[in-house]
Amino acid sequence: MPKKRRNIAFSLSFLDIMACGFGAVTLLFLILRHNATEVITPDESLAAEVDLLQMDIRQATEERVELLNSLEKIKSDLVEAQGLSARVITALEEQENSIQEDPNDLDKLRQQVEQLEQETAQMEEIEFGDSVRQFSGDGVRQYLTGLKLGGERVLILVDGSASMLADTVVNALRRRNMDDSQKKQSPKWQWTLRTVEWLLAQLPPSSRYQLYIFNAQATVATPGSEGVWLDAADSLALETSMQDIWSYTPNSGTSLVNAFNVIADFDNQPDNIFILTDGLPTMSETAPKDYMVTGSQRRKHFNVALTKIPLGISVNTILFPMEGDPEAAALYWQLALDTQGAFIAPSRDWP
Repeated sequence: MPKKRRNIAFSLSFLDIMACGFGAVTLLFLILRHNATEVITPDESLAAEVDLLQMDIRQATEERVELLNSLEKIKSDLVEAQGLSARVITALEEQENSIQEDPNDLDKLRQQVEQLEQETAQMEEIEFGDSVRQFSGDGVRQYLTGLKLGGERVLILVDGSASMLADTVVNALRRRNMDDSQKKQSPKWQWTLRTVEWLLAQLPPSSRYQLYIFNAQATVATPGSEGVWLDAADSLALETSMQDIWSYTPNSGTSLVNAFNVIADFDNQPDNIFILTDGLPTMSETAPKDYMVTGSQRRKHFNVALTKIPLGISVNTILFPMEGDPEAAALYWQLALDTQGAFIAPSRDWP
């Protein structure tokens, strides 16, 4: 009797298990796939910083190249300077040896200088003759008086006291009581102003100057320029100085010590001083108690004023006429000798 076949049936549970197993294997395959790479998102701030660092590196490299080139140029200049220095030293040594070998060269040079000075003097005599109003072409020395107009810093002190109104005490007192317009037109004061204008016109263009007016006190002619040196080449400054002094009216007494006290206002002291006055001072730093001033008191005030002048400054005096002061000319002349300056008592047609 044949055997009976068994029917093998797959139940639903078995299929579910198989499907789940297949799915798990597929999932593992996907997770563990080969040659997988991780995608990294770059940080923008870090990238920017890297770019800046790279730019700094390039700039530093360029600067390094420039510095190396500059260094090479400096080395080349140094070598050239050393060579030039050696040539100059050699030339000086040769000149020194030649001078030592021939000392008569110095005598020849002195003779040439003396000859040039003589020729210059002859040219001045031909050009200017006997004219009192003329001065040398470079504006440094007045032809007859020998008045030096040079100096890097020139201080001009103008006596603006009441005595500058007239030549005599009586006329000065009379004019002192007039109105300001009449005082300004006094012949002696006009003479003084023309002299100031002449001095300013003869200053070397390379020099500097300042203009003060003194009586009982000393005041700068141009307000606001106290202690400041003005440029002689500045035509506007010269014109302003003259306009300011033309507007001044003489008055009060004379304090020479206060005039010299203005030297302390400057950082760089003057090397040439011009005094335009008509006699010895009538007072010291303060007004005298007595109305009348004796000759000995004037001389004492003058000597006190001299102590305010620093050493090494040339003092030049232009003394206008005034009666009753016989010692003035001698004392101002001695001051010019002591300071290597000049002293003149001008004629009425000068300058």
